[in-house]
Amino acid sequence: MLQGNEVTAKRARQLHQDMSLPEVVLWQALRARPAGLKFRRQHPSGPYVADFYCHEARLIVEIDSYAHETGDRPARDAARDAWFAARGLKVLRIPAQFVLHDLESVVRGIAAIRPLHQPAAGPPPPQGEDNMAGAV
Repeated sequence: MLQGNEVTAKRARQLHQDMSLPEVVLWQALRARPAGLKFRRQHPSGPYVADFYCHEARLIVEIDSYAHETGDRPARDAARDAWFAARGLKVLRIPAQFVLHDLESVVRGIAAIRPLHQPAAGPPPPQGEDNMAGAV
């Protein structure tokens, strides 16, 4: 699991108290552990604080407001995403408006991202004669 340093941990505690409305709304949904995935909110990771982190899925979920589209934020976000990717983490960026307008779809999309070792829900594929072609 990724850990932050003392400065990042202190910043995470402050952000934990100052979550935006979209973050609070999504956190309420993620607390129910969709697809069995456990998330941490405002998780310190190296020099960064991830909005939400699921260790099992190696997934960072970031809620992006309009501010993420302006100034130097796109470049900063790209550098941050590259830092996480270099550590084997996938970053899923979700516009804040999506969370507020269609929370159910956002949660379904997050739940669809599964750890590699966790099979998708549902019955196994059929084992008919056509599927056995070429088997000895």
